[in-house]
Amino acid sequence: MGRPGDTGPSPSSPHIAIVGPCGAGKTTLAEGLRAAGYRAHQIAQEHSYVPEMWARITQPDVLIYLEASFEACTQRKQLDWLPREYDQQLRRLAHARTHCDLKIPTDDLTPDEILARALRFLESFQT
Repeated sequence: MGRPGDTGPSPSSPHIAIVGPCGAGKTTLAEGLRAAGYRAHQIAQEHSYVPEMWARITQPDVLIYLEASFEACTQRKQLDWLPREYDQQLRRLAHARTHCDLKIPTDDLTPDEILARALRFLESFQT
């Protein structure tokens, strides 16, 4: 398994897909996991009407769902949106949330804490 400072993902690394509403931290987590040697991709499932788009696009070994409240998402991304738009994203994410391997509530966590939780899970997933 790759570690920080490695040049790229290990061929034996699980393929990881990350989903969640806008502002949940998908891009940041994917970057952190890639830096740690994992094959990780953020999936914009919240914008798709196809419930299993996450599976069709990536066919991941591991699906991580990042939970974030309307308030947290709005603040993080400086979004000018309405609660109904956030609720629509949650409806579009319902299939992924149901089928995910790991859910991380991100409201009260730093990006480093979110990454640490994902890494702990992935280490146990490998063993």
